[in-house]
Amino acid sequence: MTDTTTAADYAWIREQDQYEEYCVTLVQGLTPEELLQALGVESGMRITGVDGLIKPSQDSVLHHHREFAGATSLGGWSLMFEPDGYLGATDEVMLPLSRGRTVVSNHHGIAGACRFCWYRDGAILLDFDQLFPDDRDGSHPDGLLTEMRESGFDLSGSGDLDCGGQFLAAFALAHRITGIHLTPELFASAEFIGGLGPRRPSFSVR
Repeated sequence: MTDTTTAADYAWIREQDQYEEYCVTLVQGLTPEELLQALGVESGMRITGVDGLIKPSQDSVLHHHREFAGATSLGGWSLMFEPDGYLGATDEVMLPLSRGRTVVSNHHGIAGACRFCWYRDGAILLDFDQLFPDDRDGSHPDGLLTEMRESGFDLSGSGDLDCGGQFLAAFALAHRITGIHLTPELFASAEFIGGLGPRRPSFSVR
């Protein structure tokens, strides 16, 4: 574990209305090209900033019924951003991809699927719904309790939750696991490689 950001450090996410649904995935040890190829994404577009991924993502869903993903390099890691997708939180593709490496996925869906998942070496170490962080699965469901609390998750199970705060805490927890701090400057300036992925019916977020 590394670094100590909290949910408050990601308050800027709340100001981005276009981020209503997203999947943010950090993958260790693969270049963006290698990552997208492994996921079956036909990469070819060069896009600056996360906002630039939104329009082609909408077009891919409306006109092609396919996933769209963009990936950029972050010093030994690749960041994959899906404005309206869930490849990064799909076990059937992430489990094999995680063999020999760490993968952290933060999926926020407007239909209620809000999953945080930590994969490593072909296994799920930690898996939980961000609205119910007291109910965890994986081979090490209690391995990050301190980090989860410090990030901003309420583990009391009281049901009296700041939902927005829970979603922001997921970014802080991902930072603690990977050492990658996502910032508004990074989201605005990162150079992504993007493209069409598998057809939507082939995958479903757990």
